[in-house]
Amino acid sequence: MALRSAPLGLLVLLAVALRESCASSHSLKYFLTAISDPSQGLPQFVAVGYMDGQAFVHYDSHSRRMKPRVSWMEKVEKDDPQYRDRNTRNFRGAEEQFRGNLETLRNRYNQSEGFHTIQMLSGCELCTDGKTKEGFEMHGYDGRTFLTFDTETRTWVALDLQAQITKRKWDADQGFNQRKKAYLEEICIEWLGKYLSYEKEMLQRTGEHLDPGWTFLLDGRISLTHSTHVCRLDGFYPREIDASWRRDGEVWLEETFHGFLVPNADGTYHYWLSIRIDPKERGRYRCHVEHDGLPEPLDLALEGERLQGGEGWALWQAGRWWEWNLAPDVSRFHRRLRYGWFCPGLGGFCFLQ
Repeated sequence: MALRSAPLGLLVLLAVALRESCASSHSLKYFLTAISDPSQGLPQFVAVGYMDGQAFVHYDSHSRRMKPRVSWMEKVEKDDPQYRDRNTRNFRGAEEQFRGNLETLRNRYNQSEGFHTIQMLSGCELCTDGKTKEGFEMHGYDGRTFLTFDTETRTWVALDLQAQITKRKWDADQGFNQRKKAYLEEICIEWLGKYLSYEKEMLQRTGEHLDPGWTFLLDGRISLTHSTHVCRLDGFYPREIDASWRRDGEVWLEETFHGFLVPNADGTYHYWLSIRIDPKERGRYRCHVEHDGLPEPLDLALEGERLQGGEGWALWQAGRWWEWNLAPDVSRFHRRLRYGWFCPGLGGFCFLQ
């Protein structure tokens, strides 16, 4: 089962590796996957939408209905009563097309049997300054990139000879490519702004980002030659955060590791960073944290005590946290990407003939 499922996450890793166009940004992504052998309870088609790394909508071939995954989607559907039905139809159309595309590629590669996957990642990113935006779309087959869209030239980039067939067909229809560019750089950005507004309204109304205290505790991950410490920050909102290790007040990068900025189920976020040092020098090091939710920057010391305070959300922890966090599994990322054609006006799906 694990070997069969592995290809589903490979295209996700490409998304994680996308070049960041700015230091701080928001993103809207949709991730679609179809498989040739839906055995052992796996749906043949799955579509998940993500905003800032958090899944907010889900569709699969078992339910054949789009389902919300976050509480602020209730307000979206209240303001737009046709939202769920409209996008359910979009995903059903995508499901049929992906099945056809999967069969087309199996024929192209002369594959009569075996387990095969086809995937698409589509979305946009907006810098928090509101000036820089970027759209992207890529298609994959059996865990390898098949096609990518170049928004600058409005053309497709083929990664192998079989992909050239689809590239020539799609590039011959410049109207299709122009609509694709408009979706990625305009419509997607517009919906990203709407979703961010709904999320912000929900968090401000419920106050879910206000935790009454922060905790600092140190577990004994210490030897005679070195010690490992982890600064873990949990429950903060908004997403942007600046955290670093400092030695004698200066930023220190040696023997440091940073985790991924990951959303919680309630719409807040958590993050961690670790450091490996000489235990005799632990008094020189601090975890430095800056965030809009803090009245002033925090400098957390390695004192081995348990403290509680009113700083809102900082959780400091050491010991075995790093062993769990340094090896995030692919399925966790699969749950936290977004993708697909979800917004109206896209121009429809396209067969890979």
